[in-house]
Amino acid sequence: MLASGLKVGSLFLAGVFAIGLATPAFSQTSPEKIPTEEQLANDNNLFLKLARKALKWEEQEEPVHILGPIYFVGTKGLGVFLFTTPEGHILMNTGMPSSGPMIEESIKKLGFKPEDIKVMINAHAHIDHAGAFAYLKEKYGAEMAVMREDVPAMESGDKGDFKYADDFLYPPVKVDRVLRDGDTVRLGDVMLTAYLTPGHTRGATTWVANLMVDGKAYVVVFPDGSGFNPGYRLVKDPSYLGIADDYRRTHHMLEMLKPDIWLAQHNEYYDFAGKRERAKTEGVAAWIDPEGYRRFIAGKKRAFENEVDKELGVAKAAN
Repeated sequence: MLASGLKVGSLFLAGVFAIGLATPAFSQTSPEKIPTEEQLANDNNLFLKLARKALKWEEQEEPVHILGPIYFVGTKGLGVFLFTTPEGHILMNTGMPSSGPMIEESIKKLGFKPEDIKVMINAHAHIDHAGAFAYLKEKYGAEMAVMREDVPAMESGDKGDFKYADDFLYPPVKVDRVLRDGDTVRLGDVMLTAYLTPGHTRGATTWVANLMVDGKAYVVVFPDGSGFNPGYRLVKDPSYLGIADDYRRTHHMLEMLKPDIWLAQHNEYYDFAGKRERAKTEGVAAWIDPEGYRRFIAGKKRAFENEVDKELGVAKAAN
């Protein structure tokens, strides 16, 4: 049984982000004070207010080593990752605008220096992942590399977003390097490949790292772009022209990837807390999860097609 409204709210929002929408059954059994999907779709500020609290986007989390050069330096709810090399570091994502000092503290706790960040990259240009880039860039001068389709959003602080308009603005950041599908970002012995996987934003980017650690090869994937939030319109009066085609191409591309380890922008996606705890005794093996990745992508794809059917008024098939 769920013991509190906060717990229910956390699960509701986790469903929103991990699946794309709450299930009808859950909505029917939720307390009245938990907003409906329709309320979240129509009130951007309510959506952000509930998400940042229920999913702990702005709460400090202890950093942890994951594999080889990869370290987690995010918050309790959001995935931020540091790739360390002798030539400097790559930072993937930030969090909300408040997360800059927390990321700095996490990097220092691991024994590294924030001033050694040479390159910053992102999954997509929403406030919960791009909010603190300007803060870090101003302090440390790192190069900002962003997929071409998300450059306008990053450099404007996400003005005119196709769903959130000007409701989720953050400090804009100057982009130094414009990426295209298949481009690589390399620093020292770390190379990351950027794949355009649009849908969630026009320039959503999936990153892939091929690592050799202790004589073993690992494919590490950071999938992005496949989720939609309440209020996204996919086929009827679409949020942007071609959004449904973008999602389907993204789902296909993500299905083709075969990671050993997968990490993500939202920690509930990949069970960060559970894997972190198991890693205390299992080591790297705790993070290896190809089957979990397949389930995650299949769930995203099914949620998308269900939403398309809902928009088109297609009746659900009987079980």
